[in-house]
Amino acid sequence: MSRLSGWLRGSTPKTSTSPSPAGSQTDLRAAEMANIEDAMTSASKIMNDDIDGAEEDLRKGSSAFHSLGLGITTFMRSVLGFEKEIMTEASNRLNDCETVAWNEQKKAQKDSESRIYPPGSEYALIHAEAQLMGAMVAVLHESLTEAIKGFMKLRKAYITLDGLMESEAAYLKQKGIQLSATKDELPPMPDIAANAKEQSNGEDADLEFVEAPETLSGTETPAQYEGHLVKESDEAEKKLQGLSINGNGDLKQAGAKGDTPTSSTSQSQRDLGPDSDVFTNPVDVFVHSGANMCFGILLLMISMVPPAFSRLLSIIGFRGDRERGVKMLWQSTRFNNINGAVAGLVLFAYYNGLLGFADILPSEEDAENGAIVGYPRQRCQELLATMIKLYPESRLWRLEEARGLSNSRDIPGAIALLQNNTDSKMRQVTALNNFELSLDTMYVGDYSAMRDNFLRCIELNDWSHALYYFLAGCAELELYRTAFHAEKKDDTQIQLHKKKAEELLRKAPTVAGKKRFMSRPLPFEQFVQRKVQKWEERAKDLKIDFADAVGVSPVQEMVYLWNGIKKMQPHELEHSAAMLTWDRLTASDEAQTRIKAEKDESAVRDVCLAAVYRALGRLEEATALCEEVLAIDKLAFKGATKDDYAQPAATYELAVLAWVEVQKPEMRQTVDDEKSADGEKKEIEDWRRKKTDECQAWLDKVAKWEAYVLDARIGMRVQTGMDTLRWYKRENGLDSV
Repeated sequence: MSRLSGWLRGSTPKTSTSPSPAGSQTDLRAAEMANIEDAMTSASKIMNDDIDGAEEDLRKGSSAFHSLGLGITTFMRSVLGFEKEIMTEASNRLNDCETVAWNEQKKAQKDSESRIYPPGSEYALIHAEAQLMGAMVAVLHESLTEAIKGFMKLRKAYITLDGLMESEAAYLKQKGIQLSATKDELPPMPDIAANAKEQSNGEDADLEFVEAPETLSGTETPAQYEGHLVKESDEAEKKLQGLSINGNGDLKQAGAKGDTPTSSTSQSQRDLGPDSDVFTNPVDVFVHSGANMCFGILLLMISMVPPAFSRLLSIIGFRGDRERGVKMLWQSTRFNNINGAVAGLVLFAYYNGLLGFADILPSEEDAENGAIVGYPRQRCQELLATMIKLYPESRLWRLEEARGLSNSRDIPGAIALLQNNTDSKMRQVTALNNFELSLDTMYVGDYSAMRDNFLRCIELNDWSHALYYFLAGCAELELYRTAFHAEKKDDTQIQLHKKKAEELLRKAPTVAGKKRFMSRPLPFEQFVQRKVQKWEERAKDLKIDFADAVGVSPVQEMVYLWNGIKKMQPHELEHSAAMLTWDRLTASDEAQTRIKAEKDESAVRDVCLAAVYRALGRLEEATALCEEVLAIDKLAFKGATKDDYAQPAATYELAVLAWVEVQKPEMRQTVDDEKSADGEKKEIEDWRRKKTDECQAWLDKVAKWEAYVLDARIGMRVQTGMDTLRWYKRENGLDSV
């Protein structure tokens, strides 16, 4: 029976109960549970694109849980829109929430009903969650002082959350529950059938909990808590049917995939599900799902920062753990509440954002088999289906569906979905949807749509108008070049696109610098300013028009920097290669010769082209281009307007090329056709070890590179690659080699 079905559905009135000190302990507990239920039910409207409705309901309560819900509403608006006024409002609300939670924690009864966590833990979680959100807003804020305060809050939240997880682990150990720490194993998926049934039935119906078939895993279990459990009590003995024991005494799955869910992995992980014996108390569910969500976000966030910054964080006590963070987020998604929904949203941001941006990742097969650092496409699709069922009115989940299509190399499908997803109740979601549409039209070379969509971004969002104007101008520039080189020239169209391109590109630097990150200019705005200044100086020096002074296609350069290449089909890649030819230039022959002679200009073209060739499988050509870039004297990249990212990007590309060869040992050159099976296997192992070491060496070199404008963007790719290599070495016994 689903003990939590009633309170998850939100059957209590929209009131906040404030019992008198003389009230019975039972009344106090009932009041707290009613507040949890009401606040979380109201807050869940956020995930259905109804922030206004959530705020209206939450304002009717005065508990710490309602205060947290109000903080979440403003936080979501602030991180989705990056608007300074909303960030300030979010900071104020979250500070108020911290104060309320701290006071409530101090007043919490010593004989708390929770069996698992210390008294007042629910308020400690609210305090930590408010600190975490407040820290994220502070770091995104323009002020360095606010950012420093944010890091202090992060540290306090980290300590609180770590303490909650340790308390949980100690309780479970005391109850005879062995903590599982399998490296490549995620908690089971949320039960779609149960969630849907729970939502469709009456307010207080006592529902049977319907188990959905789950993918079974026979991976081994390790020694520390990673989010799923194995019970060792007498009761668990009854659950061991269907298991076998191998020669080492380890429990293994007896049946094949799809058999009855009584395997060790499936059964043990279900012990921490929403219908488990461990969670009979709504307070415990609130703390468990919330702590996994918050600590998972924190561990994942710290693990994603670029290498140089992550070393600094480790010195002051922050240590990220990508694998544990991802597992904790998946564990939180098992619970049908706002915590699970936020955890799901973060997972999609991670998979469709960061991993969609990275290149050095486990294969899809490895990811589906449990490689935590990989992209489990099928599992993400199942989670998305769950969220769409639970929040059918939300356009946020449709946006993630489109991003998933794009990452599956179906950009036209993503564009079609995004074009029909523009009617969100939340302006911030509409802005995100439009920005994603702008990028996708850029990838496929629909320059008119790209221009129009980036100009609409200016109307919807004020995060970086400089970047939006620049990208719209780049689209106009490509339209100008296409008209200029057309067989049947139309002078009217040529001049129209040329004038508009110059107008938009020159507009970009004039609105740069209005947004800052920790008192520093945004990297892409610095990039834009340097580019436009470079073209202005070149036009003056060569005595040509501004639009004709542009060299390598800036659109294709941005495609590379956003890694749209990873999302393209072969015909789209061939189009990108065509756009990178020098023949697209519109300057005179003499001016073109001088533009091509600029070392940093040719290096940028070679890096972009190398990435396209890699995606097309032309690895030798890609390698040759990168090596040419690295052979250039580093002084050629020094200067206020030089493209200083070209050499570290080429170094990173060589790491990616090595990783491609790790995954495809058949590409190696063999000379002995009569080699034995054992000899062939040994040769493959030696090849993979050699290429893994080569990949690691290139990544290490990029990680230690001196500062350059886009080091954070390339650094994130490097950090993901390093995480992948750590996983690969561990899985293949290369740690000690």
